[in-house]
Amino acid sequence: MDLFVVITVLIVLSALLGYINVKFLKMPNTIGLMVITILFTLVVLAISYFDTTLLEQERAFIKSIDFETVLLDIMLSFLLFAGALHTNFQQLKIQRKPILTFATLGTLTSTFIVGIFTFYLLKLLNLPVDFIYCLLFGALISPTDPIAVLGILKQAGAPKKLETKIVGESLFNDGVGVVVFLTIYQIAKGGGEMTVGHIAELFIVEVVGGLALGLALGWIAYRLIKSIDDYDTEVIITIAAVMGGTVLAQKLHVSAPLAMVAAGLLVGNDTVRETAMSEITEQYVDKFWELVDVLLNTILFVMIGMEILVLTFDGKYILAGVLAIPMLLFARYLSLLLPIKFFAKKLDFVPKTNLIMTWGGLRGGISIALALSLTQEMHRDLFLVITYIIVVFSIIGQGLTVGKLIKRFTN
Repeated sequence: MDLFVVITVLIVLSALLGYINVKFLKMPNTIGLMVITILFTLVVLAISYFDTTLLEQERAFIKSIDFETVLLDIMLSFLLFAGALHTNFQQLKIQRKPILTFATLGTLTSTFIVGIFTFYLLKLLNLPVDFIYCLLFGALISPTDPIAVLGILKQAGAPKKLETKIVGESLFNDGVGVVVFLTIYQIAKGGGEMTVGHIAELFIVEVVGGLALGLALGWIAYRLIKSIDDYDTEVIITIAAVMGGTVLAQKLHVSAPLAMVAAGLLVGNDTVRETAMSEITEQYVDKFWELVDVLLNTILFVMIGMEILVLTFDGKYILAGVLAIPMLLFARYLSLLLPIKFFAKKLDFVPKTNLIMTWGGLRGGISIALALSLTQEMHRDLFLVITYIIVVFSIIGQGLTVGKLIKRFTN
């Protein structure tokens, strides 16, 4: 299918479903769009019992979209830059130690806990899977999704210090999680050929290289913006930083997500805004990236809702997905426990931070995109169903209730 037609259909669908949500359901945008899309898809499935024409057209449309490439190689950079650009830099600076610990140690801990739990859960369900593939699933499902988290937390009215922890962790563990996934993926593909030294080198190059590239891009963008006073050109410079930076990161084999987070934080911090941007430039940059954020979020969650058509529905797969939900929540709670206890003595944490961060750690499109990248040998169909069930529960179940949980423990 022609690329322009695919983009047009997605944007038209996003606009129509977004209108229905705002007019009638009045749910948070990301949640409402996914709910309506899933309902629409289920209606199409029901109609297919009488006439399969519409179902076949929708399946052909979904298969024409390379979800993994579209999200990981294109959309993710824009979304992470936009999220980082609007993150409270001062609060992030204060909370940097716990955030980096959650994003690195927390993600790695969760990956191994989920991997172990999944291995025994699948064995219990007579779905024996090699441990390395269970670990791969742990890596793809452990990172929380800033795309899903950001809008919901703003509507929940979370205290700034709590919002910064959750959003900051999501921004960074997203990049770290992708690196961990790719590292384990290489081990799973290469068998015994990968040494500990190779793994450490791959991880360090991806993470440190990504952050260094992002800071360099942010600094260059800052110097260029500071040297002129033309808001049109300055907005274009930020777009160039994201697009050029993503291509450069891919060529250098460093983490593009972490590069975009670092660049967005540098360009968006108060010092750069005060010294390099006029008031009108700041307004245009913020409004442009807010619009990009909303548009791409809208398209993403429509795509997630439609992905239901590519799943292999098997009773055991669905049961594994349902049982994996409490398992994943417990693993996340455990992975946050020690870092929160350690930093609680030095920083003022809101009551029940661990509980709120566990329930507020939503999974989204990134996990689905990584699951889609698995090979059949890695049990792609099984892990895709489990991931989809977790993501749907996470965004709808946790997303609709996290605001109430935050208000209960912070008011």
